[in-house]
Amino acid sequence: MLEYKFDTQLLIEGTNLDEDEINEYITKNIEGDCLLAVGDDTLIKVHFHTNTPWKVLEYAATKGELFDVVVENMERQEKGLKG
Repeated sequence: MLEYKFDTQLLIEGTNLDEDEINEYITKNIEGDCLLAVGDDTLIKVHFHTNTPWKVLEYAATKGELFDVVVENMERQEKGLKG
C-alpha cells in the first residue's frame, strides 16, 4: 500500500513565477512526497505524490494557466490497471 496514492503532474504558465515559492508553499501546506517544481519565470513543471491532488491544482491555478494536467492513481498502476 502506497502512502501517497496520486501522482500529480502539471505545467503552470504565467509571469513572474518563482519555483522556490511554489516548492515552499506545497511543502508546507500539502501533505505528500517526491516534489519537483522546476522551470523559469514563465513556465513551471510540478510533479508531486499526494492523496489530495485537488489542493495542488487549486494552488497552482492561483499562479497561472494550467495545462498538461495528469493525475494518476499509482495503486491501480501497481496492480497493472490503468492509472
